[in-house]
Amino acid sequence: MLTLMQAPELYAGNSEAIVTLVSHFMYLIELKSPKLYLHSKQVANYAVSIAAKMRLPREEIERIQCAAVLHDIGHLTVPNAVMAKFPYLTTREMSNFKSHPNAGAYMLENIPCCQELIPYIRYHHERWDGQGYPKRLKGVNIPLGARIIAVADHYDRFINPCTQHWEKTREEAIRELLNHSGTAFDPDIVKAFIDALGKS
Repeated sequence: MLTLMQAPELYAGNSEAIVTLVSHFMYLIELKSPKLYLHSKQVANYAVSIAAKMRLPREEIERIQCAAVLHDIGHLTVPNAVMAKFPYLTTREMSNFKSHPNAGAYMLENIPCCQELIPYIRYHHERWDGQGYPKRLKGVNIPLGARIIAVADHYDRFINPCTQHWEKTREEAIRELLNHSGTAFDPDIVKAFIDALGKS
């Protein structure tokens, strides 16, 4: 797996401004929650693996990597008490929680070097069947980078005991992805991820 520190040859393609910005946001995320910090890095690793397996252009892989590591920056606006209760939230708390993709996008909207990252962050909780949030986008109307991050995010939340209340094995997490392929997730991306993991 690639990480921001282990793959400088990939990350170096981004501007110094983005590198500095990502570092600052990651520092804030780590202060808020070491678990969220770990999750952010792992989702970026998985997203890069998917994008590489799909043979996307290097520049697009770099964009997806940056967006993936920042995909949950909107959680900085969600109270820790709400995050600790997830998924057992009241209607109001769930509304607050579901605001995080937009909140993250708003944090970057006035930063010129981040404009291409915003759609991937804003729409990473959209679903292939149109039942996601915040805009209920469907199918290929969801930006490709957001679709990739969605698969990586879902897998990590199930495989990594540091980011979720229920730990699952790798095989269980893969079955979870397959069960949601074509409904929550783009089937081509699910297949690419499983192939990247070494599963046929």
